[in-house]
Amino acid sequence: MKILIVGSGGREHALAWKLAQSPKVDRVFVAPGNSGCAGVGECVDIDVGNFRALVRWARERGVGLVLPGSEAYYAAGIVDAFQGTDIPVFGPRRAAAELESSKSFAKGLMRRHGIPSADYAQFEQFETAMRYLDSRTEGPLVVKADGLCAGKGVEVCRDLDQARRAVRRMMRDREFGDAGAKVVLEDLLRGQEVTILALTDGKTIAPLASSQDHKAAFDNDEGPNTGGMGAYSPAPILTEEILDEVVERILVPTVHAMNEEGRRFRGLLYAGLMLTDGGPKVLEYNVRFGDPETQPVLMRLQSDLFDLIEATVRGRLAEQTLEWREEAAACVVLASGGYPGRYEKGKVVSGLEKAEARPDTVVFHAGAKRNRQGQVVTDGGRVFGVASLGRDISAAVANAYRAVGDISFDGMRFRTDIGRKAL
Repeated sequence: MKILIVGSGGREHALAWKLAQSPKVDRVFVAPGNSGCAGVGECVDIDVGNFRALVRWARERGVGLVLPGSEAYYAAGIVDAFQGTDIPVFGPRRAAAELESSKSFAKGLMRRHGIPSADYAQFEQFETAMRYLDSRTEGPLVVKADGLCAGKGVEVCRDLDQARRAVRRMMRDREFGDAGAKVVLEDLLRGQEVTILALTDGKTIAPLASSQDHKAAFDNDEGPNTGGMGAYSPAPILTEEILDEVVERILVPTVHAMNEEGRRFRGLLYAGLMLTDGGPKVLEYNVRFGDPETQPVLMRLQSDLFDLIEATVRGRLAEQTLEWREEAAACVVLASGGYPGRYEKGKVVSGLEKAEARPDTVVFHAGAKRNRQGQVVTDGGRVFGVASLGRDISAAVANAYRAVGDISFDGMRFRTDIGRKAL
């Protein structure tokens, strides 16, 4: 079968890398892809925002399955655009994608159906939000832009003054454009974060291996939120007992709630959780494979990813079993200087060949491309995800950082504490 992956980041490279290993996959197209995707599939130069043209192209090439990577495609209705064609698409339709594209919708769903999460208030008027903050006696609070912000529209505020500044930047200054026209203000949850990725066809739920992301830009979880600076799998803090609780109290109720509200969810349900003293609670939902969590999770997956994806699309997920490597995996993100703020592109990368030659290591390309001279150069904020396997998390992390040491480009930076919480 021919598969079309839509997107250009590290997640898309990881999906293409894993799907290309399936004996049932003849060819992998990635639109538009990147320098890493080109090594495992064929990059397609097409306007992926023009869904009508994308449908036409997929038909002409005999594509049998479409796998969008980014939440933006789901929110824009890419699955809806393929309805009525004979080409199945993995993931939720636009109405179900609101679980990620609207934080106020997600919070309302959780409140209506008793799914554990932080208490919150939402506002569409700047003045009303400020009056609410004036009425509170203390923080801390988490301020979230309602719409999609590529993982950056969240600020943990130590006190009310910081919360006021965050609300002003989002609602008045429009730091995140229309995504900040509405804000959600949440009570701060304390504990350790963990990520559960789960496949669901709307009837069956199949959790993938646990992982833990590192959202903050700098070591010790300091600095602004990013799209993710690294991850490891499994997350030791998520015991079998806690996972059972997550499935029973969060995953199953979420899928049922979406079905009850006429927004059947099919695809990849991402639950970002905080493990609090009162049990696991939802921080956020995503409706697609996480980035960079996908990289270490797929490194450990032994089952054929194509079989899992197809079964999810066809409504036959109950027939599948998931098998995992016993080794742990870790992924360290190499970012451009200035990320998640302004950064320069076009920096020549060296040392890739040496890093990629290391055993049990894959360098997943994200914001990278080849220039006219054939050199790999930076083309985004998060440039690479260096992922390695190891007998345990300590070994996986050490292997990943050894490969990181092989790579260099002007302004390159990365966190040096990926996996420290597990150790």
